[in-house]
Amino acid sequence: MFTQIQPPTRLQFLPPPLPPAFLLRRRPNFSGHQRSYLSFRGRRVFNCLNATAYDKNTNPSQESEEFTGSVEEEVRRAYPFHEIEPKWQRYWEDNKTFRTPDDIDTSKPKFYVLDMFPYPRRVLYWNMKVFEGDTWLTHEWFYLQLHRRSGAGLHVGHPLGYTATDILARLKRMQGFNVLHPMGWDAFGLPAEQYAIETGTHPKITTLKNIDDSVLRSLTFLSVKDILPNFPAGQSLHNIPWLFKMEEVIAVPTHLYQPEYYKWTQWIFLQLLKRGLAYQAEVPVNWCPALGTVLANEEVVDEQPMRQWMLKITAYADRLLEDLNDLDWPESVKEMQRNWIGRSEGAELQFSVVDIDGLERDVEITLHDKARYHFWYLVLAPEHALLSAIVSDAQRKDVEEYKELASRKSDLERTELQKEKTGVFTGCYARNPANGTAIPIWVADYVLGSYGTGAIMAVPAHDTRDHEFALKYNLPICGVLTPDNGSFSYFDKAYAGEGTMINSSSPASGLDINGLSSKDAASTVIKWLEKTGNGMKKVNYKLRDWLFARQRYWGEPIPVIFLDDTGECTPISEAELPLALPELDDFTPTGTGEPPLTKALSWVKTVDPTSGDLLSVRQTLCHSGLALAVSVLSRYYLRFMDPRNSEALVDKEKEMYWSPVDVYVGGAEHAVLHLLYARFWHKVLYDVGIVSTKEPFQCVINQGIILGEVQYTALRDSDGNLVSADSVDEMGSFSQESVPEDKVIKSGDSFVLKDNPNVRLIARAHKMSKSRGNVINPDDVVSQYGADSLRLYEMFMGPFRDSKTWSTSGIDGVHRFLARVWRLVVGSPSVDGKFKDGTVGLDGDPSLEQLRCLHRCINKVTEEIEGTRFNTGISAMMEFTNAAYKWDKLPRSIIEEFVLLLSPYAPHMAEELWSRLGHSSSLAYEPFPKVNPAYLKESTVVLPVQINGKTRGTIQVEKTCTEEDAFKLASLDSKLSKFLAGKIIKKRIFVPGKILNIILDAQSAKVGQP
Repeated sequence: MFTQIQPPTRLQFLPPPLPPAFLLRRRPNFSGHQRSYLSFRGRRVFNCLNATAYDKNTNPSQESEEFTGSVEEEVRRAYPFHEIEPKWQRYWEDNKTFRTPDDIDTSKPKFYVLDMFPYPRRVLYWNMKVFEGDTWLTHEWFYLQLHRRSGAGLHVGHPLGYTATDILARLKRMQGFNVLHPMGWDAFGLPAEQYAIETGTHPKITTLKNIDDSVLRSLTFLSVKDILPNFPAGQSLHNIPWLFKMEEVIAVPTHLYQPEYYKWTQWIFLQLLKRGLAYQAEVPVNWCPALGTVLANEEVVDEQPMRQWMLKITAYADRLLEDLNDLDWPESVKEMQRNWIGRSEGAELQFSVVDIDGLERDVEITLHDKARYHFWYLVLAPEHALLSAIVSDAQRKDVEEYKELASRKSDLERTELQKEKTGVFTGCYARNPANGTAIPIWVADYVLGSYGTGAIMAVPAHDTRDHEFALKYNLPICGVLTPDNGSFSYFDKAYAGEGTMINSSSPASGLDINGLSSKDAASTVIKWLEKTGNGMKKVNYKLRDWLFARQRYWGEPIPVIFLDDTGECTPISEAELPLALPELDDFTPTGTGEPPLTKALSWVKTVDPTSGDLLSVRQTLCHSGLALAVSVLSRYYLRFMDPRNSEALVDKEKEMYWSPVDVYVGGAEHAVLHLLYARFWHKVLYDVGIVSTKEPFQCVINQGIILGEVQYTALRDSDGNLVSADSVDEMGSFSQESVPEDKVIKSGDSFVLKDNPNVRLIARAHKMSKSRGNVINPDDVVSQYGADSLRLYEMFMGPFRDSKTWSTSGIDGVHRFLARVWRLVVGSPSVDGKFKDGTVGLDGDPSLEQLRCLHRCINKVTEEIEGTRFNTGISAMMEFTNAAYKWDKLPRSIIEEFVLLLSPYAPHMAEELWSRLGHSSSLAYEPFPKVNPAYLKESTVVLPVQINGKTRGTIQVEKTCTEEDAFKLASLDSKLSKFLAGKIIKKRIFVPGKILNIILDAQSAKVGQP
């Protein structure tokens, strides 16, 4: 009946090659699975792409006389997107429609919209070349061209953010703004180098192969092996077009791996070094023997001490915190950055260690806390330097085993709020200097040695992590702070807010803070600690300096040398930049921790540039992957403003005009590290005088994700009987079977079997992934529905910032909407399914109602695009289209304005309709329609109509409508007339604009009589 769920398998076959011209075939299943509910229903149009679309000598509208594949007849398209989309893509390319000149009119307002570059880990490097000779094509059309075999790594969620920023850019351009909407690519990094190591090919060669010079306007992947393991390295991805319109794309003519470009990264590093913001330190790092390099915390394999380059981001901690308040960012993102910086004011104090017999040990522990009074236990990090010295003999084995387990976890794993808290008692105690009580000392991995002193004073009633730990190990939970608005149950959860102090006095010490507010209590405790010599005020941060180097080859060399005789680190002169990466035949990791650059002996050995004779060695570490990712953002966003400047990072006037980025769109997963480090880098450039703004990105928007289609699962018990999901607590003992969508119906808020409504199903939508088999490939969608339909549907699915579930029926709906727009302007197809040239008859002057309908649409679409509420803007255009189909005539002025409204969402169709309306040039720079407020004023009202005091319906009347006119309209209304026909009117009660109440009486005049 259903399909039993099995572990996913990868397809091992290659679909047949595309035909040489547009062919119509039955579409294969999009997800690669045989389950019908994952495929697109009711359509057979497929592979409608000319495989030689880049060959300008080929007519893209030519259809092959030979029909291969399915024996089914060709199907009519709802509108000819397969002809108009390639046509206008070629037009934009040939005419450089979106190219921005180097010299712009700076009296016009600017709009700088930026997309987050795909992060190197598990996502895409977008690699774009946009130059011809020495000419920059900064505003160009791009669409990903994808071979079907490579499509498994991509899904319809990828275009979401880029489509949104494209719509914003189009709107602003038509509103008269100078628009900068760039996209870039990165050639350095661990994935590109690892692929080169695996294939034995130099990373420069693999990079050049992937930037296919024969196809200047293609999107390619550098890290093909990382992203698309089945895709042959170096092959151009240009067989099937994927939606992307990437306008105003910039990529450096001297690619990122070339010295002329990374010169500026090295220059910035020297500025950091001059200001003491770059330094070397022996630090514990996450070492991966397999990759031969240092990894980020989330990729930890083995931790060992190494001498590394660090950037002093902690020097900017307060500024990074304070300037968040002026940014138009999601509050959740700002809060995540505040928590990552982790500024806290409190006290640093000493605790004497006491053994199990109450005898003081010759050891003191320094802790930092928010200056509270009662602490119920101390917690030390597993890597705390004093842990081995204080642990009791009885507990030593348990503690050592726990330390070993904790060492295998990353900092992110250890501090994950949702993880179960673990710990071990050390067998010793500490004496609280405020009240003299002895409290137990525990070791737990949710405390980090890198934060503060690596030890905390636990107050489980007022800290969530401490509360969970205390509950698990049966430790005391006693409130010392009560909320001002009433009592609180501290055993249910921790109270971390402000309030009034309780249970906080000690006659022995003379400290009494009961009744004080938490803020006043903290300052009182600090004063007492300083007066008694038990502690002092201290500001602490969770933020740690940024590790900025890695032991790999494919990266930017660090521009310093070390003198042989003293080991002194000396920066090279700025005039010597760029310091070029040497060519190496053997670029594999050494396996010893020494970087591969140590193999370049002639490059490593050099002379002191100041004396000219002292032998010295170059730094063999490269900038880290994260450093590259962040510097990409900081430098790219500046270089986009002035890409050909060889004398400076960016021209001052251009930077002052374009800065800051007005809108920056990307995923919430980059909320902390990427954005925080980019802000730090920018603030350094601000202090150096390179940039004129304190912040790089004024507005940040996080788009939601697109989930796969809802999948339905039925449960069976061991006897093979179906079991309703609402009666199951644990699913481990039940087998699961996938259920096709046509076997499912909705019942209330749940889904049940159509044949057995008593069996409730599990209905879930998951993130798209190959392992789940729920990937919807965008090139398939474009082939079947067109790029405009995919653009429109992704914006129509729901609020841009929310997560959304893909639905096949949904894209069917927006495709039908575009087809209705097409037929509204062009007319219905002929018997053979073809559409005539030109448009339907468009004559006459618009009526007042038509103008009102149009301007309501203009007002709504404009507001919703600017507010990134794209879905409701589309709804407004659908309402307009519904109204226009009811009109007796279509005035040209109304239709032209509507086509301009549609163009940011569906640019191909809009351009074609604009051309058919008699315009010889692109609409890209046509003024966007402006709303006339006079047409937004409603001259009509909805008037409730009552019969004998009971509301029976409503009528639409003019605001100046008289009682007699209102009664006549009510009498003619089909719903109301049945209550009045043949009846006698006693009287009418009319309140203008409010209500009409008709009182019936058998003795009064009949309806219609004078």
